[in-house]
Amino acid sequence: MRKFNIRKVLDGLTAGSSSASQQQQQQQHPAGNREPEIQETLQSEHFQLCKTVRHGFPYQPSALAFDPVQKILAVGTQTGALRLFGRPGVECYCQHDSGAAVIQLQFLINEGALVSALADDTLHLWNLRQKRPAILHSLKFCRERVTFCHLPFQSKWLYVGTERGNIHIVNVESFTLSGYVIMWNKAIELSSKSHPGPVVHISDNPMDEGKLLIGFESGTVVLWDLKSKKADYRYTYDEAIHSVAWHHEGKQFICSHSDGTLTIWNVRSPAKPVQTITPHGKQLKDGKKPEPCKPILKVEFKTTRSGYPIFENPYPLSIHESPVTCCEYFADCPVDLIPALYSVGARQKRQGYSKKEWPINGGNWGLGVQSYPEIIITGHADGSVKFWDASAITLQVLYKLKTSKVFEKSRNKDDRPNTDIVDEDPYAIQIISWCPESRMLCIAGVSAHVIIYRFSKQEVITEVIPMLEVRLLYEISDVESPEGEQAPPLPTPVGGATPQPIPPQSHPSTSSSSSDGLRDNVPCLKVKNSPLKQSPGYQTELVIQLVWVSGEPPQQITSLAVNSSYGLVVFGNCNGIAMVDYLQKAVLLNLGTIELYGSNDPYRREPRSPRKSRQPSGAGLCDISEGTAVPEDRCKSPTSAKMSRKLSLPTDLKPDLDIKDNSFSRSRSSSVTSIDKESREAISALHFCETFTRKADSSPSPCLWVGTTLGTVLVIALNLPPGGEQRLLQPVIVSPSGTILRLKGAILRMAFLDTTGCLVPPAYESWREHNVPEEKDEKEKSKKRRPVSVSPSSSQEICENQYAVICSEKQAKVISLPSQNCAYKQNITETSFVLRGDIVALNNSICLACFCANGHIMTFSLPSLRPLLDVYYLPLTNMRIARTFCFTNNGQALYLVSPTEIQRLTYSQETCENLQEMLGELFTPVETPEAPNRGFFKGLFGGGAQSLDREELFGESSSGKASRSLAQHIPGPGGIEGVKGAASGVVGELARARLALDERGQKLGDLEERTAAMLSSADSFSKHAHEMMLKYKDKKWYQF
Repeated sequence: MRKFNIRKVLDGLTAGSSSASQQQQQQQHPAGNREPEIQETLQSEHFQLCKTVRHGFPYQPSALAFDPVQKILAVGTQTGALRLFGRPGVECYCQHDSGAAVIQLQFLINEGALVSALADDTLHLWNLRQKRPAILHSLKFCRERVTFCHLPFQSKWLYVGTERGNIHIVNVESFTLSGYVIMWNKAIELSSKSHPGPVVHISDNPMDEGKLLIGFESGTVVLWDLKSKKADYRYTYDEAIHSVAWHHEGKQFICSHSDGTLTIWNVRSPAKPVQTITPHGKQLKDGKKPEPCKPILKVEFKTTRSGYPIFENPYPLSIHESPVTCCEYFADCPVDLIPALYSVGARQKRQGYSKKEWPINGGNWGLGVQSYPEIIITGHADGSVKFWDASAITLQVLYKLKTSKVFEKSRNKDDRPNTDIVDEDPYAIQIISWCPESRMLCIAGVSAHVIIYRFSKQEVITEVIPMLEVRLLYEISDVESPEGEQAPPLPTPVGGATPQPIPPQSHPSTSSSSSDGLRDNVPCLKVKNSPLKQSPGYQTELVIQLVWVSGEPPQQITSLAVNSSYGLVVFGNCNGIAMVDYLQKAVLLNLGTIELYGSNDPYRREPRSPRKSRQPSGAGLCDISEGTAVPEDRCKSPTSAKMSRKLSLPTDLKPDLDIKDNSFSRSRSSSVTSIDKESREAISALHFCETFTRKADSSPSPCLWVGTTLGTVLVIALNLPPGGEQRLLQPVIVSPSGTILRLKGAILRMAFLDTTGCLVPPAYESWREHNVPEEKDEKEKSKKRRPVSVSPSSSQEICENQYAVICSEKQAKVISLPSQNCAYKQNITETSFVLRGDIVALNNSICLACFCANGHIMTFSLPSLRPLLDVYYLPLTNMRIARTFCFTNNGQALYLVSPTEIQRLTYSQETCENLQEMLGELFTPVETPEAPNRGFFKGLFGGGAQSLDREELFGESSSGKASRSLAQHIPGPGGIEGVKGAASGVVGELARARLALDERGQKLGDLEERTAAMLSSADSFSKHAHEMMLKYKDKKWYQF
């Protein structure tokens, strides 16, 4: 019987690999040539997952409130979210657990508290005196539905209107009901036989807080005397009311109605309105009533002498933003990038905005402990690309690029070319490839177009926009050998003329219209033929478009990569792959996916029918796939993240994503031919690198690694001419190497490590100003450099010199090069599939981070693929998350949680510990300003000449107790004890941080004092509202 080595089994468990893969590893590595030991420093304790901050305009806003003393804005949404905004850079996101829509928000002015009313008939009191606001009290109405709330200035009594037409009064200190109730049948005329409808408005008279104005939906308005408990006046109109507002003098009020009219009423003249206005309706002659129009949902009665200034929105992603269709996140960028982007973006500032200070400027910024620059790039449905400064959990726009400027725009729908493959948003961005070091930018759009941009600080006028058209055709024919796939030598392009693509021999050029009249050799968009003025910033280097082929439209691009050192861009779709030399403006490679295999194609492909089975692949394959060709397995994980993300049609890119997006079907364009789509092997990952292309290689060389949706990795060798002028004169030779590797599931990401386990980044050319003639000395310098870790000097020895890290939607493998042996393997998921995988740097080491469709976020050490983190984060609710989720260095990640909101999170334990310090403070101690009887604050707050002792009216001694069955009090998790815990937690974090950051002692000391003050204010919070009421109840002014 064979002996079992228990030690090797334990080692295999530690490395996150099965015992079978360990045995395979031993077979692959003969004695004397074992895998070099790489010391991995990342451990599970380095990882922790938490949300950091949410940016952007609140999606589906439903309620709004403003504290004019603290100068904080609160916005509630239909999904129960609560967003709080202070000065730019100070914002907070909270979520009601029920997810019910927020119907109203009321600040306790200058108290650091907020009341929210939800559609599920609950009221919540939020404590804003802590960095992460929490609920202090909740009140659930059981028998009546809440429709409107009103809290007078410096009052502890909250008026709550209901669907039955009644008004109840809540003590916000204890969150209990008063026995004082205004019943609907007492408020309206006793002779009225009909119910007035729900309460839609409550407010007290600005000059007499004893008079309460109550608006009912049916059109009835009542002025109620709180002391005498009866109605003084009743006002009736035959159109439903949506909102009511007082004039600041308290003698008039205005109502907005369902037919689009506004009615202005004198308080003492209830018979009819003094004025009726239809501001948005067509005014008819002869005094006839204007035609009805849409309802006016909200009206305010304000007066101003100088008009209302227009401010430029300082917050990211406004409500008018074009929907985000893709995004990329770059942490630890070159330090000169953000200033460079800001300098060109500052010239794009729009004119006509007020010079006054932005009025929402409350709160204080947190202490930034992250010193590295971060940049987020968003691509939008209108073809625009935005660069954002995302350093230290802030988000500010740096620069905006409009990619649609290079195309002719149709003035109306009739003028649109009949070559369009999408009905809307033909310029929508699908993929972004950016090299921060060289500042080269490449985008792929929904109309099967690719644009390459260079960064320049100089303005230029481009007489002719360089353009290439590529004919990518899917066909199954006799496959040539790899030796016959080499591109022919390329001629030198003629200066000034638009270079023409060099069609490969396998795809002969045809005329623009085929014999049967089908569209052929025409792109989807038309490039401008007039001179193009290009401002400083990103300027068009080359436009590449896929063309129609025999009546079939080009398929959307699924993968894209650019390399500044090689001067190459490569892209692929479900038809094949194309490589372009953007320096010589010429096509180097144009092959169907099948042709990349040469004679090593592991599949038996038949024209116009699905793939049935596959044959074993040739020599050099690493782990012939675990059932990749089985149809049932492909159904479990229909496609890669990129395919789901990038191939979604523009209808998916709109804000209204519905649940049907969850199907993750493999649908492409509706115009795909009858060839079964499953038989099309799409290009899903591309990676330029300098590595070993074949087993026999003794030194690395430039190459391109290509990953497909069927789990195949193919290697294409690149033979580059010398730099300088020779680079523009001699052709780049491209040839498939014959190397083929196999994984289970579509390939998502590839990267390379050296023998010390350090990441080997792709070669790049450092940025220089391209529009200024360079000095002679500069020309002689080498443009190419690689900031890689120093490899061992014994590179001449025959040993494993590099590791290839390959992540698919099902598993990850680490391949030793040049031997192509599988060193480590990890099956990431069996029942789900990976949507996004990134190889990222963290704590001076690297790891693989994955986000799965089942909502799990996982990280694995490199190169051993040992599991470090596996946390259920969020279910995949729509395609937007799948399309935009991305990881970056230093434990940062983000995704679009709505069309206008970016959610950032961290998987770094260190960042989670420092988050409390980084967050801004919403509440700052401010004295409530004193004001004369008449002034700005009087109209704003509702203060008046007549005061009211509400305690005497609404207290238990005079009004009695409310019915216990009417509402249920629920203590909140953010009570005094919760605040104490949060504050003491901060003290503990400060103590730990001080050990590592002694040099910042002064700042930490200041923060500790503020923390102690927060703890103290938490103890006194429950008493504070009552003290303030006693202080101001005898004041002879109101709404000062």
